[in-house]
Amino acid sequence: MATTNNADRQSPSADVLGAGPALADPGRRVRQFRQVLLWPLQLKPGKRDAEDRDCHSVAALMTATGSPWTEKTDRAIPDDPRALYEHCYREFVSVLPHVQRFLYGEGGPTRIFSRRDIARARITLVRGAAPLVFDVARVELHFFCDVDVAILAVEIEGRDLAIEDVQEVMYRFGRAYPSGWTETGEPWHCPERVEWLDRDGRGLATSDYEQRDKFLASICERQVPAIAAHWRFLLAPLNRGEGTGALRFGLIEHNWIPLMAYLAMADPLSLTANDHARLALVLPPGDPAAAPYAAAFLQDFDKRYCYDRFHDRSRAGDWSDTRIMCCGHAFVMVVDARHEAVTDAERGLLAQFRHSFFLLGLIAHLHRAALLALSERLARTIGRLNTERPQSVEDFHSNIRRSLEIFLRFSHRYWFYEVSNQAVARDLFRLWSDHLATTRLYNDVREELRDMSEYLDSDLLRRSSATIVRLTVVAILSLIGTATTGFLGMNLLDEADASLTIKVIYFIVVALLTTMLTVYTVMKANRLAEFLDALADTRLYWRRKLKAFFAIWEKR
Repeated sequence: MATTNNADRQSPSADVLGAGPALADPGRRVRQFRQVLLWPLQLKPGKRDAEDRDCHSVAALMTATGSPWTEKTDRAIPDDPRALYEHCYREFVSVLPHVQRFLYGEGGPTRIFSRRDIARARITLVRGAAPLVFDVARVELHFFCDVDVAILAVEIEGRDLAIEDVQEVMYRFGRAYPSGWTETGEPWHCPERVEWLDRDGRGLATSDYEQRDKFLASICERQVPAIAAHWRFLLAPLNRGEGTGALRFGLIEHNWIPLMAYLAMADPLSLTANDHARLALVLPPGDPAAAPYAAAFLQDFDKRYCYDRFHDRSRAGDWSDTRIMCCGHAFVMVVDARHEAVTDAERGLLAQFRHSFFLLGLIAHLHRAALLALSERLARTIGRLNTERPQSVEDFHSNIRRSLEIFLRFSHRYWFYEVSNQAVARDLFRLWSDHLATTRLYNDVREELRDMSEYLDSDLLRRSSATIVRLTVVAILSLIGTATTGFLGMNLLDEADASLTIKVIYFIVVALLTTMLTVYTVMKANRLAEFLDALADTRLYWRRKLKAFFAIWEKR
């Protein structure tokens, strides 16, 4: 593993904070740092049919000639099938059987693609600061094609960093686009510069947060935010254009990409309660003695955001202090780097973070992303409905039925309240889901679909009722003609000995007249039905009934 050099590790926030002694405290060094970004994206195929969501089509596009992506055929088994790593085994057995089928089942609805061309990330946090160089340990795209969701996972790693640098990286690195700019043109909350490097140190792509006109033009012209250049490079061949054959994507939430962070501290007890608050809520660095928010807001911080099964400041000796914090958007794990088992990549907490906890985050964010994407789809479908246009109504019915199908598939394949019967995994997934409010979101989407389903049923009943009315009117009038011709014995015209030509002419004329009468009856079916209702109503006088009869031909 490559590590950051001394020049690159210079903290850009030291001049801002001015907390010299705190920065010099060796216990506040982060001996090992990992950050995983989990970016949910909504897939937007060009054609809205089942074939476009087929994972085989996605795989063909992602692995086309010249593409940097390669497909991972099995999540649990590494490249060498003879070497089953222990952490893969532990990852598999840590989840319940229904989750195992979802994640590892053959022929399942998920596909995973990875790229190995990006070796490092060089991040300049603020203007004038020395860049930090991190190894890129993971770049993966997880496709959940049947619910139109993909999740990009990017993991960076570094060693021996100041806690202030780590806080800045957590706060700034995962920004899809700027939220604004300062008067001097610096992007708000974003790194000054991000570069993807290959194994030889050559630059592959560079961020463009400073190009204010580009981002403003995207909002003004297309009403969608532009994506920074280095993220566009990473996602290719996914794009946000309209090109034929391209797999397009859209953003599901805001510009801040959800993250997971692992900090192996030289001395975790050197962190104050204010440090923990900044880490858990992903805030920029500040004075460890000063609270980032009001005391009333942080009063129940430990209860709301912390999982302290293994955190006890009063214990010493062989006790490995571990604090896990989660606010939904971020999952942060602070451990003691002085214990070898903590940083063991096969059996230690690092392996648990990178595999078991990573799966918890992947599933939790999949739940939220799929539900938000489906909710947005429903809103878009309602917005396009125009009851004055029959084609719009037909498209509305088709889209709602398709949405019901997607929700049903999501509920049976992906939705579950528990993913593991292991206490820690179960508790963390529940805490994560509660902060993401996925259960409430699931119930809201289900209610929306139920309302739309009831609308479809009532509309179907209304149309069926109208059809029955028309058929009843036609049948009643046909009964009159049938009874009349039957009574006369069909002998009004004695043409039994006429030539075949005359008989054919009679047949065609009668058929045309009957067809025209039937068509006209159907056209007037609603008014005829009103007349029949008036005729059957014993409370109406004959004058009202005659008025209802003449109303059949009135213009409305």
